Amino acid sequence: MRDKLRLACPLIMTALTLPRSSITIQKILDTGTGMTHKDLVTKTRLNPRTVRYAIKKLKERKLLIEKMNLRDLRQIIYLNKVTSGPETAVPES
Repeated sequence: MRDKLRLACPLIMTALTLPRSSITIQKILDTGTGMTHKDLVTKTRLNPRTVRYAIKKLKERKLLIEKMNLRDLRQIIYLNKVTSGPETAVPES
């Protein structure tokens, strides 16, 4: 069954191998707005370390884009690769 899924749709297999925290963060970022690490921790109510791990796993699979926050260059804004494009504006919070 897994072999058929792997051949049918690689995105389905990626979703099956992601941890729950990564899937949760991906769903939150599906709104199209960028969020900082602190925003994600607040919104998901997950431990900050868990959010960092989830972000790491999403970056490894190239499902996440990092943009610099122009108001505070110490912060990074995270966006879903699928929903972000030239028409998606990055909020400056």
